[in-house]
Amino acid sequence: MPDSGCRGSRRRVDPMEDVNGAGEGGEQLAAEEIDRASWDSMANWTQAERDYWFMGPFDGGMPGMIRRIRRILDVSQRGLAALLKVSQSVVARWETGRTSPRSCVVEQLLRMARLRATVRDEQGEEVGPMRADGARTHAGSRYPAHVDLRATGWWVPRRLRSMTSVEAFAWRDRSRRVGDPAIRYQASPFWKAVERELYGIPDDHPAVHQLVAEVRYLDERRVERCRPRAA
Repeated sequence: MPDSGCRGSRRRVDPMEDVNGAGEGGEQLAAEEIDRASWDSMANWTQAERDYWFMGPFDGGMPGMIRRIRRILDVSQRGLAALLKVSQSVVARWETGRTSPRSCVVEQLLRMARLRATVRDEQGEEVGPMRADGARTHAGSRYPAHVDLRATGWWVPRRLRSMTSVEAFAWRDRSRRVGDPAIRYQASPFWKAVERELYGIPDDHPAVHQLVAEVRYLDERRVERCRPRAA
């Protein structure tokens, strides 16, 4: 007959004991119910998990950054939710990693905490976004970010580029007056690689005034070459 004094009692597990150990003892401990209200959750961890935990601290990622901003602002989840005009459950999901805030919300959070985010490459050099005043097409759209822009002269309409008519020269003179350069880029990966081997890889798309200065310099060089040499 079983001992009535042990009926309904729960076995207290040593927090540093490996409940997932091999053998009959490990299987018996894994099967027994653990009073989580009385013992820390580390009682369920393997020794390898404990060793990894004590190697910390670890990067908290985006959930940790949300908690850091809350600490800087000294607000609760409900308080941060009120500042962002979202529900408290949304902030809770951010901090548990179930969802992530949008980039615009991250920028708002950084401004509120007076922080600035930076991006660095493998060498530790800071990498910034592409410039906002980069050259654009005549339609107002941006050029593809992966291409290298080069100024080849003054802009003329496509239908006149292979002509030497009075109209073509008139368009070229007009573009020179208003500062409208002809901007080209290589669409072929092969020729783009050749140009990068010859001229290097540009860091960004230049602004229009930089391309205008480049074309004016080319005009000056052309004039210098056309001058007769002194005897």
